[in-house]
Amino acid sequence: MRQISQERNGVQYDFVDMTDVKKVEAAMKPNTKIIWIETPTNPTLKVCDIEAICKLAQGKGIVTVVDNTFPSPYLQSPLLLGADISVNSVTKYIGGHSDVVMGVLACNDLAMRDKLFFTSKTIGGTPGPFDCYMALRGLKTLKVRMDAHCRSAQIIAEYLETHPLVEKVIYPGLTSHPQHEVAKKQMRGFGGMITFFLKGGIEESRRFLAAMKTMILAESLGGVESLIECPAVMTHFSVPPEIRKQLGISDNLIRVSVGLEDVEDLVHDLKQAFEKL
Repeated sequence: MRQISQERNGVQYDFVDMTDVKKVEAAMKPNTKIIWIETPTNPTLKVCDIEAICKLAQGKGIVTVVDNTFPSPYLQSPLLLGADISVNSVTKYIGGHSDVVMGVLACNDLAMRDKLFFTSKTIGGTPGPFDCYMALRGLKTLKVRMDAHCRSAQIIAEYLETHPLVEKVIYPGLTSHPQHEVAKKQMRGFGGMITFFLKGGIEESRRFLAAMKTMILAESLGGVESLIECPAVMTHFSVPPEIRKQLGISDNLIRVSVGLEDVEDLVHDLKQAFEKL
């Protein structure tokens, strides 16, 4: 948004903490065209009240778009909560096997869908037949995979919350999560993504990640394999340090995409990595 749409095309953006609906309302201007919501957010797992934000936009000619990648359509239905467009990275949970690069837009309005579809096929940003086959294959097992991701993530989040070397755990399924009640209201499960803060800094993060054996040190998420990373030096390294600090993306923040391995193996992997600290 900053480096392409704003810099090259002159589109104006205001970045708002959408966990506070009043801040969203205060940021709305006469020329506001779109409210872009991400919930839960990456990597801090903040949960935004989709229905409340969409109600603010209704009747004002403002399009509401929800990035629904972290929960997937199985756990959260933005269109039923009033959103105009739901965005999902098929690359993640829908594909589910880390072998497809694709995205999908689901629209509440047929005219909007037709306009977007025409733009897509005309410009050429379309997937090939085999990509679609792979995505459909993944979609068939979305339910069973998401149920397993959620079960294991809850167990791991509860384990991490009791560990003396962990400063804080952020997972929507924990009652300690600031927006736990909002998550319960709009999600059918709490997902497979966990964020936690190690006690220490970048050196402790590097040592901890280097000690992992079952979880793979890699970017991306939503596949059958568990992935672990430090956003400050990996997925969010391109974000300026001062903005990372503002967002709470510190050097000791660890993001986990819980996969489909046996949860006891994953907990054991975390235990042996903590022991090396």
